[in-house]
Amino acid sequence: MRAARWARAVCWYLRELTGEAEYGRYCERHLRHHPLAPVPTRREYQEQRALHRETHPQSRCC
Repeated sequence: MRAARWARAVCWYLRELTGEAEYGRYCERHLRHHPLAPVPTRREYQEQRALHRETHPQSRCC
């Protein structure tokens, strides 16, 4: 049991670290707020994110 729980924790951590979980959260939020609209593919989502970051720059200290 401990090994399975440890493996799930590692998978969760890696998904958060790589940003893969972010797309899943986006899909859930999109379906909640726009149930009739098609969900963008992962590639479309990445393109939208990149465009948003380019058009809305944030100052960072580092």
